[in-house]
Amino acid sequence: MSEQKLPQGWNREKLGNICQIIAGQSPPSHTYRKKPEGLPFFQGKADFGDKHPVPRIWCVAPIKVALAGDILISVRAPVGPTNVADVECCIGRGLAAIRPQKGIHRDWVLSALKYYENLLAKLGSGSTFAAITRTDLESLEIPLPPLEEQKRITAVLNEKLAAVEKARAAVQAQLEAAQALPAACLREVFEGEAAAKWPRKRLGDVLRLRKEIVHPRNNPQGPAVFVGLEHIESGTGLRTGSVHVEMSELTGRKPRFCKGDIVYGYLRPYLNKVWIAEFDGLCSVDQYVYSVNSDEADTEFVAWYMRSPTYLTRAPIGLTPGQLPRIRTDEVATVAINLPPLAEQKRIAQKIGEQISTALKIVQTLREQFEIMEGTPSAILRQAFNGEL
Repeated sequence: MSEQKLPQGWNREKLGNICQIIAGQSPPSHTYRKKPEGLPFFQGKADFGDKHPVPRIWCVAPIKVALAGDILISVRAPVGPTNVADVECCIGRGLAAIRPQKGIHRDWVLSALKYYENLLAKLGSGSTFAAITRTDLESLEIPLPPLEEQKRITAVLNEKLAAVEKARAAVQAQLEAAQALPAACLREVFEGEAAAKWPRKRLGDVLRLRKEIVHPRNNPQGPAVFVGLEHIESGTGLRTGSVHVEMSELTGRKPRFCKGDIVYGYLRPYLNKVWIAEFDGLCSVDQYVYSVNSDEADTEFVAWYMRSPTYLTRAPIGLTPGQLPRIRTDEVATVAINLPPLAEQKRIAQKIGEQISTALKIVQTLREQFEIMEGTPSAILRQAFNGEL
């Protein structure tokens, strides 16, 4: 992090010169109690979090104590996250307490630690077990204006950060609502009043399993395009990538698909990885390949159904201990699908595609806004510690 010239009256001070650093230390086991006697004991970030939970252990004879109002910082992975102790407590080796001296505004130090959080994380990344020492904390230099300026800037900073957090939470709520739109759209189509009047058939009546396998023992030759589960987006059927392979170099068998086939991820089927092939190619053994009887059903309509919550509700997904959820081909065949006339299927499938495309555009816009807001606090902190607020 590059250092800029500080405003007049500011200087840089090592944290150890302006704060007392108290490194946590776990007390002997005989001093622990499992009922509320003595002081609450917090070992690390997982314990103190954003708000202190009721601790599982109390410490009768604490060795290292943080006072209410002390800054707590995680000194073990994840290194850096900070909070303020709201009670007097015993701190274990995963935490350190930082107690500013007289004339040093606590919230200024707290904000500085958040500003330099990435730097602290780097200091703690050199060992096998990520950790920072008291010396690391004491050596950390932070910009320091006069006390009144510390208070003024901190007040402005907190106000700005609170406004950003409020806006971020609003965008996050909108994003979560937008991400739920595709599933809601599919549920409305396949569970609505109209769907209840459509004739029911088994998927096995409209799907044909393609059993073409490319196996290394058959000495296949030539280039091919591989599309695996990792290349299909959940819920939307969008392909996000592919890999060009040489079939003579394959080390395992690969199912073959043809343009227009449904390539269905049967491993963890709740991920809804259902893709309509845009070209001929190969997929993984965790995917089934189906062609659709075009006299009975529209491929797009069937694919949207297989991505829907309705399909997952009806599908007998196997939950074998020690294995990931999956569904067998004979089980896929038994799943019921409500089928309107073919022309109506095509119309509905086109409408679904348009609605979900619109929803995905909204999601993308909100994601971009969210990413901007995620970076805004860092930008505001940088302004604060460069004397620009």
